[in-house]
Amino acid sequence: MFKKSLFALSLSLLFVPLPAPAEEPVDWDMVSRIRDEGFNRSQVMETVIEMTDVIGPRLTGSPQMKQANDWTLAKLQEWGLENGHLESFEFGRGWSFSRAAVHMVEPHQVPLLALPKAWTRGTKKSVTGEVMEFKVESVEDLEEYRGKVKGKILLVKPNERRGGPPGRPTDDDPPPKRYSEEALDDISHFEIPTGEGNAWRRMLGMRMKLRKAVREFLSEEKAIATIEISSRKNGVIRVAGGGSREPDENPGVLGLVMSVEHFKRIQRMLAEDRTVKLEIDVRAKFHDDDLNAYNTIAEIPGTDGSGEIVMAGAHLDSWHTGTGATDNGAPSAVMMEAMRILKALDVRPKRTIRIALWSGEEQGLLGSRAYVTEHFASRPEAPKGDPAARWKTRWPLTLKPDHAKLSAYFNLDNGGGRIRGVWGQENTAVQPIFSAWLEPFEDLGATAMTQRNTGGTDHQSFDREGLPGFQFIQDQMDYFARTHHTNLDVLEALEEEDLKQASVIVASFLYHAAMRDELLPRKPLPQEPTEDEKKRRKKAEGSDGHDHGH
Repeated sequence: MFKKSLFALSLSLLFVPLPAPAEEPVDWDMVSRIRDEGFNRSQVMETVIEMTDVIGPRLTGSPQMKQANDWTLAKLQEWGLENGHLESFEFGRGWSFSRAAVHMVEPHQVPLLALPKAWTRGTKKSVTGEVMEFKVESVEDLEEYRGKVKGKILLVKPNERRGGPPGRPTDDDPPPKRYSEEALDDISHFEIPTGEGNAWRRMLGMRMKLRKAVREFLSEEKAIATIEISSRKNGVIRVAGGGSREPDENPGVLGLVMSVEHFKRIQRMLAEDRTVKLEIDVRAKFHDDDLNAYNTIAEIPGTDGSGEIVMAGAHLDSWHTGTGATDNGAPSAVMMEAMRILKALDVRPKRTIRIALWSGEEQGLLGSRAYVTEHFASRPEAPKGDPAARWKTRWPLTLKPDHAKLSAYFNLDNGGGRIRGVWGQENTAVQPIFSAWLEPFEDLGATAMTQRNTGGTDHQSFDREGLPGFQFIQDQMDYFARTHHTNLDVLEALEEEDLKQASVIVASFLYHAAMRDELLPRKPLPQEPTEDEKKRRKKAEGSDGHDHGH
């Protein structure tokens, strides 16, 4: 009986429930003040109108991007932020265009919808040429066209082997949409990583080498231009880059992207052996006076003297055919507005709250990568001559003193939709913290917290180096369906209430992160794979890959 009692007592001691972790505090009074300032005295629309309607598209290295850098810096300083400056990094030559007119002149006359790819040549004057189809899947295929393309306009046939050009024409565009509760619930379920996904680097390198060979070949053979098909239907033209930013590289001939409907019309005529001639007039210019690009930086200094930092960011650059409203003017305006709200409330944060508006995101997260390399952690430089080298993870990872002082980086870059939650990037320990910070915004539809990763934007520059970098979950609206990298990326795609909602939530997250007793928890630092792990990954990847892009 006594032994049995001792055994029962020992079991009861063994299973004494541990105290529940302390609930993450929320400053509800400050949230109320943030909501009042952000909803009733917002300046977010004035900011985004200046970026889009007034400054216009902001291709990195272009005069308009430099104007945007100067204007955002001046505005942040006007609001009272301190230590404002433009921080440079190496980028390459700039590019802009001022005119693009494409007309069919034979078999009959009609204007066509087409826009130039960035970093390709203009025509200097109106030129006319006959259209011929052009399909190249390897460098060896170029010999088939030697001596045949001079003075020709080349209609680039989609490459069926890789499923067509990046973002091949989609089905009919869905209507603008917000996340349903069911969709948010699905996002909250974590998917275990498979270990696949790096094979795209090998495919990317092959494609970039082929593109360079094609550029040089067509210049040597004196073709007039290439025309590719848009990846969106219904007259929407989705355009990105071509040519080269390197001052000493041949940018190739003019590259155009044409609406699906007009492209296929020409394609049908050629299939019927009809002669098609086009007249093209594109005025484009390279800018070589400054080969650097710039990030806009400003902050609200912390009061505790620790040097610890909370950061907010969005990329200020855009592509060149719309006005960069959803990608990424609205998120940049939201981040600026969040800082304005905090400054208007005269907050005195323990940690410094710093905003960064990045350049070069569209060319590979270049601005944020340069910033992280300069301030937080570095890796060996990419070797020259490998066009995909910047995507490869290089070792060792060298941490700098400020690596330990960054509490979090919060990013916004998926259009102008409302914030619905946070992607946790497999940082399990932040889930209860962010969930508590989202609670005051349940009435605004921001409730989702997931451990899943999301990619394609600047928080990755932080996350890949072991820093807490997070992207907010946003309603997609018509971002991916219509505006992403297209000529429809204009102010009409934005809704003022969504930008106000996002600004208030970002301001609250920044405030609470800056006022916490401790830094936000981190994931384990990335570890260099062993030789056995490298072999297993290489074997799992095989020889096939998939395309990658923002």
